[in-house]
Amino acid sequence: MKAVGRLTGWFRGRSLRSRLAVLTAAAVAVAIALSALACWFLVRDRLYQQVKDNLRAAPYDFRTIANGQLTGDTLPNCGTTPQQALTKSLATKALFDATHPDRGGPERGGGPNRWDNQLVTATGAVCLPIGATKAIETDPADRSILTAPDNTVRFRDGAFVSGRPAMVRVSKVYIVQSQEPAIMLTAQDITGVQDSLRQLAYILAGVAAAGVVGAGFTGRIVARSALKPVDRLSDAVEHIARTEEVGTTIPVHGKDEIARLSTSFNSMSTALLNSRERQTRLIADAGHELRTPLTSLRTNVDLLIRSDETGRPLPADTRTRLLGNMKAQMQELTLLIGDLLQLSRPDSPKPGQNLAVVALHEIAGRAVERARLRGPGLVFNLAVHPWYVHGDAAALERAVINLLDNAVKYSPPGGAVDVSLIDGRLTVRDHGPGIPQDELQYVFDRFWRSPSSRQLPGSGLGLSIVAQTVRDTGGEVALGPAADGGPGALASVVLPGQPDRPE
Repeated sequence: MKAVGRLTGWFRGRSLRSRLAVLTAAAVAVAIALSALACWFLVRDRLYQQVKDNLRAAPYDFRTIANGQLTGDTLPNCGTTPQQALTKSLATKALFDATHPDRGGPERGGGPNRWDNQLVTATGAVCLPIGATKAIETDPADRSILTAPDNTVRFRDGAFVSGRPAMVRVSKVYIVQSQEPAIMLTAQDITGVQDSLRQLAYILAGVAAAGVVGAGFTGRIVARSALKPVDRLSDAVEHIARTEEVGTTIPVHGKDEIARLSTSFNSMSTALLNSRERQTRLIADAGHELRTPLTSLRTNVDLLIRSDETGRPLPADTRTRLLGNMKAQMQELTLLIGDLLQLSRPDSPKPGQNLAVVALHEIAGRAVERARLRGPGLVFNLAVHPWYVHGDAAALERAVINLLDNAVKYSPPGGAVDVSLIDGRLTVRDHGPGIPQDELQYVFDRFWRSPSSRQLPGSGLGLSIVAQTVRDTGGEVALGPAADGGPGALASVVLPGQPDRPE
């Protein structure tokens, strides 16, 4: 276990390229080893099957071999052991008369695929052919053939008494005169087969070793080629970390997983660049917008301090006007800071945010009541139907109020503001001068204000807050000319929901 742990630790400590090369070499090594083993076993089975087929061709009927010439007094002259039988083989001439020259092993003039015969009686006497120079090792398990059905043939691994390996065929025969069952052993030398298998094993082992080494080099090359995009990605990340220059991208080739990773990195880098640019623009615009009320406040405060220091008090009406201006400027600063805080929220809701089922029609009704206070001379035409959405109630109410404030700001004295909510579509229409066509693309940008309305109060953040809130709720917002072609602008908000409160 400790060795496995050390090996695992070593493997984890290597680079990804090295690990990929090692895994490739290991996979190829396993494949080569399994192929080599399968090849070796197939060849072995084929060679041994050829030996068995050769042994099957040998005669095993004792009466055929003896040719009826065996007399009753010859078997007792057979020895009880193969060594004794070698000295008494002349007594078995009639038993193993080699009428065909190919019925003997190499020591009797046969070829390499010939066989050697040996008879074992029920009493254990071993009889060899005339001129035989080696006997077959007997096995006590061979005696089970005596009780087997006739023509039963079995094969087993065995050996000659000289120690040479052999494939042995065990068959049941009968003694001619006494008709007693006996065991016929027919063996073929398999030294050549084993030598061939040994040589094949060496060859396969060499091929496997060469394959593993080649797989290691090939795996290294493949890993280096496959991980080039990862190297470029690492270089880009290190460059960004070192220089803080977001927006760096890497080339993308193909459509594989590495290409997807590169594309994701490019998207992330571009998104970071856009986020930084928006942040920089927001800070610059916020500083510009804050400069005007802060400068006015500082001027008024300096005037009041100078009046007190010089002992020349300001007239009461002038002092009152200055304090009123300071209060209005403080309110403008408060609204601007609130808008900035609203815009500083993430573009998507986070878990734990105040999301709930919200009655949009009730929010529209409350927003209209507040808008009436800000435009006392205006007429508000309200037509809302029930609609429930899932979102942040406070943010949605502020968005609707911003739309109404925008309509109040641009409506002429005594004009009308039409508010409707039908099937999840909230529209706010004023009857003011409208928005020029070339300015429609900028209306939801932060701090953007039409050149014709820059003298009016406001920071240019109201519609940006509307757009962000609607997107966070999963809806869509649009602002354009009135649908009937008349004067004024039409703001439209579509939010997903349903007319009945979900349970």
